[in-house]
Amino acid sequence: MSSSPAPCSRSWSISEDSLRRYVQFASESCIQELLAASDTNKGNGHDGWKVLTLDNGVEISKRRSGSLHTFRSRWILRSVSPQQFITVANAIDAAKQWDSDLVEARYIKDLEDNLSIIRLRFGDNSKPLFRNREFIVYERRETMEDGTLVVAVASLPKEIAAGLHPKQNNAIRGLLLQSGWVVEKLQDDSCVVTYVVQLDPAGWLPKCFVNRFNTKLVMIIENLQKLAQACPTQPQI
Repeated sequence: MSSSPAPCSRSWSISEDSLRRYVQFASESCIQELLAASDTNKGNGHDGWKVLTLDNGVEISKRRSGSLHTFRSRWILRSVSPQQFITVANAIDAAKQWDSDLVEARYIKDLEDNLSIIRLRFGDNSKPLFRNREFIVYERRETMEDGTLVVAVASLPKEIAAGLHPKQNNAIRGLLLQSGWVVEKLQDDSCVVTYVVQLDPAGWLPKCFVNRFNTKLVMIIENLQKLAQACPTQPQI
């Protein structure tokens, strides 16, 4: 009896139109989840979020559902507009300035003006779940009717990712289930930023990892604040 090929060796080649339609459909759910996570009027402590740290105006929370762990950070950026923040957060060439674990970030394909496929690669010295891993993700950028900016990021299915960009020999193809930014404008040209990332560690998440990941989130927030405050204000188009 012949054995079936290992799942990791499978790859799908799909048309650009099919890829675009898939990403548009998948990212819609991600956007709605991000907006729900950023809504401070919902939950009131009954939505599963547990505050891990609250320091200097930065709140970091975690929610678990089965084996899935979702981390959320929220903070207010004073005298920084949503456009300033997104300009920094979406500057792929500058991403290593606010995430020191990132070794490489580059665009693979632009599907639309607000829809891209990106490769992220992390090095041997990165935090657990990111160490020596690469992620093939979509990124969708949307402006809601009230002016809220949303950036949704998640991994493509492994077969589609393999067809777009074969895995490097020494890298582990990671899975980013859901992540992204929600940036809401305040009256004084400041903004409220919510960052969400969902991971699948396939089981129990050690407390030591939670602590290290909290530290990583705080570091990213501090770096982004400095970069956003130094970014010149750009006129809205």
